Amino acid sequence: MDSENLRHLALLLRTERVASLGTLRDGAPSVAMVLYAAAPDLSAFYLHLSRLAHHTQNIRHDHRVALMIAESDRGAVDPQSLRRVSIQSVAAMLDRESSGYDEAMKLYLARFPEAEMSFSLGDFNLYRLEPLTARFIAGFGQIFNLTPGEFRSAGETA
Repeated sequence: MDSENLRHLALLLRTERVASLGTLRDGAPSVAMVLYAAAPDLSAFYLHLSRLAHHTQNIRHDHRVALMIAESDRGAVDPQSLRRVSIQSVAAMLDRESSGYDEAMKLYLARFPEAEMSFSLGDFNLYRLEPLTARFIAGFGQIFNLTPGEFRSAGETA
């Protein structure tokens, strides 16, 4: 993927705040809206989820997930040309005592300060998703299969 499309990917991941999270429930696909924070180098994505939510219960049974982040449709262009990325991953809950927890929490709260109260609730946990593979649609006919290394390359762009 060329440097221009790496910049477009980085901009998409850093600008959008809402994603669709795909999980499996009783063997069937299930999708939920979630908020996410991306690691500065785009090597991981953090979700702050309540264990009461169906998608969190689904993750506890099967850690395989997909995260789709799409450019917001503002009605100005053909919706099929909107940038979007679908990321396949495995979700891992971060232990509150783990070395990366505080950094992930600060990252999440910098993006969503209104979530501060939910960090004190016992039913919310942080989950880390590291891209395994992904498919980035940069526009009509511009389709890229991505590796974790390409996410890090995108993370190095300004």
